[in-house]
Amino acid sequence: MNKHRALRNAFGQFGTGVVIITITDPKGSTLGLTVNSFSSVSLDPPLVSWCLANDSDMMTRFADTDRFCVNILSAEQEELSNAMARPGTHELEPGHILASASGGKRLLGALAHFDCRVQERIKAGDHIIYIGYVENADCAETQNAPLLYFRGGYAGLA
Repeated sequence: MNKHRALRNAFGQFGTGVVIITITDPKGSTLGLTVNSFSSVSLDPPLVSWCLANDSDMMTRFADTDRFCVNILSAEQEELSNAMARPGTHELEPGHILASASGGKRLLGALAHFDCRVQERIKAGDHIIYIGYVENADCAETQNAPLLYFRGGYAGLA
């Protein structure tokens, strides 16, 4: 096994939640991208982070935005997660979206939302780390299970 595959397999041993990062494009459409690199960074100031691959088909779209919304997915959103993970169109149907008070585009059915403005972009290897300043956050009133990712696929809670 080559070193790259061994490292990827080792990274895969860390289970993560799954989010869709949403942005509004210049034409007003809502675009989404599935990410499993989301993390809280700080409570004071309120910061979160996530990573975007340099070869992502969404690289230029995220380079042009100063705002994004992190949507923590429920297990019921696996199909939407798959759709937003594939290269190609990342446009979300209006029926999946709710505008927040701060103008963020949130996914209906998500467990939580973080409306953010881009605070910093950091080049790091083959990714760009986005640091977002959280301007608004809330949780859905649901008991749905989270969508989790482990060993290269979706996983449930034990």
